[in-house]
Amino acid sequence: MNKKYQPIVRRFYIIVAASSIIAMAAIPAMSGEYAALEGVKSVKTVFDVIQGSPQTANIVFWAVNNVNDDKSVRALSEPPQVAVVFHGPAVKMISTNRNGFKESDNEALDKFANMIQQMKKDGVKFEVCDYALKVMGVDPKTVLPEVDHVGNGFISIAGYQAQGYSVITIN
Repeated sequence: MNKKYQPIVRRFYIIVAASSIIAMAAIPAMSGEYAALEGVKSVKTVFDVIQGSPQTANIVFWAVNNVNDDKSVRALSEPPQVAVVFHGPAVKMISTNRNGFKESDNEALDKFANMIQQMKKDGVKFEVCDYALKVMGVDPKTVLPEVDHVGNGFISIAGYQAQGYSVITIN
């Protein structure tokens, strides 16, 4: 395959995969039943976000937000606890500095920033790995204000897991 088309093909496959995940999540939601929630008091989930495509993030974060907002999850005896930890290329998407992105990415980045702002208001916790910011060359001062800083995102993920959170990796 021609190397210039490889990023396009890869993005296509990511979008198809994300769309499939959303479709699979939507089918049970339409029926209003989640057998997996039987006997569950609360959903505690931490999303380990690595991928750095704003277009893909907007698709995938619909499903992330749905974990917090779904009526079946909200009907449990305890409210959901959802956290998101950004590291790797994902840290560039939560920066106000758009260097490294194409002009055509700006609309998706704005939409993603607005989604994070709303999700934060709805109780989702956001953290960014300061080590990843350094490695990826992102100025910590440019990170969206809704996102808290932690020294090492892997320690946060391990801590959430030790508290009983399920870990879901988005890469």
